Amino acid sequence: MQLQGKHITFIGLNYAPEDTAIGLYSTQMVKALECAGAHVDVVTAMPYYPQWKIQAPYDQAGSYVLEQHENITVYRYKQYVPATPTFLKRVLHILSFTWGSWRNLKKIDKTDLVISVIPFTTSAYLGNRHAIKHKAPHWIHIQDFEFDAALQSGISGTGKKQIFNQLFKVESGILKKAASVSTISHLMIKKLQSKTKTATFYLPNWIDPEEIKPTASHYHPYLRSDKFKLLYSGNVGDKQDWEFFIAFAKAIPPQEIDIIIVGAGAKMQWLKKQLEQKNIHYYDPVPYGDLFYLLSSADAHFLFQKNDVIDTVMPSKLLGMMASGKPSLVLGNSASEVRSVLESSNGGVYLSDYDVKIATDLILKWKADPQLRVLIGGRARSYVVEKFSKTQILDSWIKKLAALID
Repeated sequence: MQLQGKHITFIGLNYAPEDTAIGLYSTQMVKALECAGAHVDVVTAMPYYPQWKIQAPYDQAGSYVLEQHENITVYRYKQYVPATPTFLKRVLHILSFTWGSWRNLKKIDKTDLVISVIPFTTSAYLGNRHAIKHKAPHWIHIQDFEFDAALQSGISGTGKKQIFNQLFKVESGILKKAASVSTISHLMIKKLQSKTKTATFYLPNWIDPEEIKPTASHYHPYLRSDKFKLLYSGNVGDKQDWEFFIAFAKAIPPQEIDIIIVGAGAKMQWLKKQLEQKNIHYYDPVPYGDLFYLLSSADAHFLFQKNDVIDTVMPSKLLGMMASGKPSLVLGNSASEVRSVLESSNGGVYLSDYDVKIATDLILKWKADPQLRVLIGGRARSYVVEKFSKTQILDSWIKKLAALID
């Protein structure tokens, strides 16, 4: 095993039992480190995402929780979690997690390698300090450029943008001190290289083909309608264009198509109040074990991104959508890497023209042609299985880490 006997400190806000988005990938990264022979100390928070509420039974726990899972030791801090995550409340959320993690890092007395995950950038700041203390290399993995994303999504507010130049300088200084920095898309690699001269590594999110086996014989309980079923599953947050979705949903013939929203997030309650129709159905997130059963029960998927969200994120939900063997309609900026993935695979349609009629006409075309849906969905699945296999991606990463430590 390539990391046999090594002690690795892993710092990240999101971790099991969170089983969506960054929490899922961080958990699987840590498990891959353990399988490679390492002992991993995980410094993380109480699970809260995507509901923005600390999950039971952690909501009843004290400020600090210690967990032992074979060769994985988990240090948790009960961070402040705002029910309504405004800009200032998010700052408090970050500061709370940073404070508790700094205290938890003091409990770790040995490390050969430090890995930190952004968001938060403060995790990488703590990672630098911990790496220097233990004379160990530091690997930063960026799932989201949080400062860029805040500007693009408008979270920062019009009166606060002047502070971001200073934040970008701080970010650059943190990245400069790392031994290597990875991120999840080619466009994000280009942005990363504009921020730092530190060595970069392409580490995309992944799928497990063994867990994603499209079904046609039965449906998830959320999708048992006899109508054409159009699904969105994931975070209902600021990066998606919900205003466009509302216009789109109102234009869809309600007697022909059901639209199912499965998820949670900062915009969920707002969306429910804005859009109440008989053919729109809202559900809480499903357990990870049921996710691909859910995805494969849809007839098609949609993902509407804001036009100004370009290279700060590469939605991991897209991989599950494509792996389900069903076509996907995605809207977003023409420069987005999501566009190149969809167009290279021929596994869906990417639109940069935010035109409700074009989008609704496409869905009606798919509804009328089941064979076309099978063809497009099959191409999507084949592409992600070939390009984004979990074993292939994580094995490559482990080899890189082993070389860094040696």
